[in-house]
Amino acid sequence: MKKLFLLICLLGTVFTSSAQGLTTLSEEEKIQIKNPVTWEGAIKNVEGDTYELSLSAEIEKDWHIYSQHTPNEDGMGPIPFYIEFKKAGEEFALEGVLEESETHREYSETWGFDEIFFKDHGKVWQIVKLNSPAPKVIKTILYYQVCKEVCLNEEYYVVFDIANNRVKFIDNYDDFESYTGETKEAISQDNKNSDKVDNSDVLESEKESKNKGLWSIFFIAFFSGFAALLTPCVFPMIPLTVSFFTKQSKNRSAGIKNAILYGIFIIIIYVLLGSVITGVFGADALNALSTNVWFNVIFFLLLIVFAVSFLGAFEITLPQSWANKVDSQANRGGIVGIFFMALALAIVSFSCTGPIVGTLLVESASKGGIAPIVGMLGFSLAIALPFALFAMFPGWMNSLPKSGGWLNTVKVFLGFLELALAFKFLSNADLVLQLHWFEREIFLAIWIAVFGTLALYMFGKIKLPHDGNEDRISVGRLGIGLVVLTFTIYLIPGLWGAPLKLISGFPPPMHYSESPYGVGFTKTGGSNSVDSEIPDGAKLLPNGIVAFDDYFEGIEYAKKVKKPVLIDFTGHACVNCRKMEDNVWVSPKVLKMLQKDVVLISLYVDDKRDLPEDEQYTSDVTGKRIRSIGNKWSDFQISRYKANAQPYYVLMDLDENNLIDPVGYTPDIEEYTKWLKTGISSYK
Repeated sequence: MKKLFLLICLLGTVFTSSAQGLTTLSEEEKIQIKNPVTWEGAIKNVEGDTYELSLSAEIEKDWHIYSQHTPNEDGMGPIPFYIEFKKAGEEFALEGVLEESETHREYSETWGFDEIFFKDHGKVWQIVKLNSPAPKVIKTILYYQVCKEVCLNEEYYVVFDIANNRVKFIDNYDDFESYTGETKEAISQDNKNSDKVDNSDVLESEKESKNKGLWSIFFIAFFSGFAALLTPCVFPMIPLTVSFFTKQSKNRSAGIKNAILYGIFIIIIYVLLGSVITGVFGADALNALSTNVWFNVIFFLLLIVFAVSFLGAFEITLPQSWANKVDSQANRGGIVGIFFMALALAIVSFSCTGPIVGTLLVESASKGGIAPIVGMLGFSLAIALPFALFAMFPGWMNSLPKSGGWLNTVKVFLGFLELALAFKFLSNADLVLQLHWFEREIFLAIWIAVFGTLALYMFGKIKLPHDGNEDRISVGRLGIGLVVLTFTIYLIPGLWGAPLKLISGFPPPMHYSESPYGVGFTKTGGSNSVDSEIPDGAKLLPNGIVAFDDYFEGIEYAKKVKKPVLIDFTGHACVNCRKMEDNVWVSPKVLKMLQKDVVLISLYVDDKRDLPEDEQYTSDVTGKRIRSIGNKWSDFQISRYKANAQPYYVLMDLDENNLIDPVGYTPDIEEYTKWLKTGISSYK
């Protein structure tokens, strides 16, 4: 049962691995207008005609602004931060790239890759060199997305007044276009968002969030260290090493002291390894690795090599000469000898610990900062603890299971897990490039094959090179085999569109699929279908939901079929919009109402398609320039509903009167169902 418990813990550990705008609305109208970011600007003369233009953001608690480096391929993912420098290359030149302060990184189950964002504080700066004659002002437009439970797509008009060394934030686009600078006498003292020069160093990111991420890395590494303990390279060393210290020492207390020193040196060796990784690559140089195509491909190949090694094809070992030299030093005795004994363990056990250490180092290094050091601390602590504890209580060694074939079973088990995880990195590369070569169905088919084969191995139906000739399997191995077989069967419905929430975040997202509506879907027939043809101007969403993306076409159709209207203010890059669609809209009660009882109009506020020039205008409400379809729907939401966040849901009758108060992000299925039912009943 101990073996069964350890292996179940190991399996569980592996699967433990997401506004503002200055408006001219009245105070009453601002009730639902969210404004979680405050900006300040600064101008710093670097040398001669060269200046540093910077913008600093103070962000409300729990909100975050997406970085310019957050992935967004073909509209997949959050909207990256962007500054448009008007007349760049004419009146001034951009020197280098737009720099930014330290960011956070967090895996998004919705998009299938890491989001990169500012939290609490953020700062960006750009070096510019003025051409001759030097311009008085440099005009910029600031675009970004800020999110919490809802997302806001923002646009700011910012003027860097070089002559007066001040930064001016302008509400109205027409005023921004016509602005040419001001005399010093005309500068108002009560301009809240200007004249705040900031020459300080880069703002630090939120410490609380950092600590949370480091603790996560520590515990994952700690449990990975326990997994390494159960391999044939390490486990047999526990009783041998502890017996050596207790027998060679003059008394029991000396044996305990030596074993503790041995454990401490193990920790030091691995922490030094993490420190070298941090020192060589820099604290944050690897911060963007997880979305780098080459990194993901190379790491995929490394994990395949590690997996094949664990399965018994060959062993990855360090040069034998290293082990011989270190072993000779271990005979010196004293503290120096104990240190070299610990180093010898690290070298000799490399064939088992190397793949695990390599995986941890790359994963923690991609988080930046001191994560590699923290990861190695957690891993080495798990390795070192048994040596110290068994030296203190040698009687405990009698309870240790004897070495045998089960150690190789653990190693093979790890090999299958490494093999499965390898394809996650290949999937990341495909997602970034949007090649659609490795879509959800292919990923799941590979995992079904891998874990199905693992189940056969655990049942003793498959033999690998280092397995013994036992005819019978243990109860523990049978139990693990049943768990793996159950997991394999659980994966199979995913090929037909099941969400597979247990492994959410590992396979590509639902929409990155050969059959995003489910295998066997047809418009008018089949096992997964809608009842009628799709109306003109509408499109088909997953789960057979029909939606219009134009307000006026949707209203016209609703009047024709005499159904209430559900307006869905959403965005292609809105994480919580996708969560509502994937988790709430799929509920049978909600889905039935969306399919049968309402006309759904989904208005995408981040639709980048340009409006015809004769339809572009400056908003009377916000003063923003309305240039795209997304701008139009965003302005429509703000002007009519006095709200600027997405998702935002409005239920109304055919006279465009609200049937019930609108709601925003509502992840509780029962609450959202009640809201829909109440609104629809008011119409009837």
